[in-house]
Amino acid sequence: MSKVNFEDRVVIVTGAGNGLGKSYALDLANRGAKVVVNDLGGAVDGSGSGNSPADDVVEEIQSKGGEAVANYDSVATKEGGEGIVSTAIDTYGKVDAVVNNAGILRDKSFANMTEEEFSIVIDVHLKGTFYVCHPAFKFMKENSYGRIVNIASPSGLFGNFGQANYGAAKMGIVGLTNILAIEGSKYNIKANVIAPNAMTRMTEAIFGEEMGKLFKVEQVAPMVAYLASEACEPTHEIYSVGAGRFARVGISTHVGYYNPDATADDVESNIDKIRTIENETYPMNNEDEFVIIQQAVQGS
Repeated sequence: MSKVNFEDRVVIVTGAGNGLGKSYALDLANRGAKVVVNDLGGAVDGSGSGNSPADDVVEEIQSKGGEAVANYDSVATKEGGEGIVSTAIDTYGKVDAVVNNAGILRDKSFANMTEEEFSIVIDVHLKGTFYVCHPAFKFMKENSYGRIVNIASPSGLFGNFGQANYGAAKMGIVGLTNILAIEGSKYNIKANVIAPNAMTRMTEAIFGEEMGKLFKVEQVAPMVAYLASEACEPTHEIYSVGAGRFARVGISTHVGYYNPDATADDVESNIDKIRTIENETYPMNNEDEFVIIQQAVQGS
């Protein structure tokens, strides 16, 4: 039997009616998971709603002998997040893993972006991840087991024109996941982030038809399945996944330049030393960075 199996495991996948979320749900179900298929059924910009996307995925899972239940709540409200987790517990008695995938786009250059366009993307992506994680994390903590896979984006990690709202939300998810990993560590709760690259209805304008053929949604699902499984050992990490490539993305630092009496002119004179990362380390919490600062002080 594969080490990445979900026998007697219950997994929530938000935004699972299309694209990446659907691919995650199908793969998890094929591996034995009981899946809560959440989808509001709206358009890419978040407008509208409908039951058919979630229902269709549930029907596909069940037609292959799997177990799944649909949920149509919005992740963008506290009540919606609680409703999604309640569906898992009421139907299957527990929740073992959560894949926070639901999202929308309201792309526009920053100078032309409205507060409403910024806020609604934050509400769905960042606050939506919080609203689902919060009740799920409490249940996982009580049961000393859990896996959380939060979906970020290269737009948050590296930036992308016209996506100030989306990038801010996705990088916020990275910060949230870091804390979940730290606070969940003694309860056997692993929390990680993936930044997928795949051709979906949200990215078709970016990839185009030809490049999109190289970036299949099915190529991202294996990483999600591993991170959501009991076999997962890493926590507090970020992974870039797309087109068959799997790679960790690190937030690193180094000893840098030390001068307790530095002026702006000193910074200007030493900017190359400050910017050039050598012998980098990857802090896993604030205390780790304090150690690096101490090394800089002692080595001065």
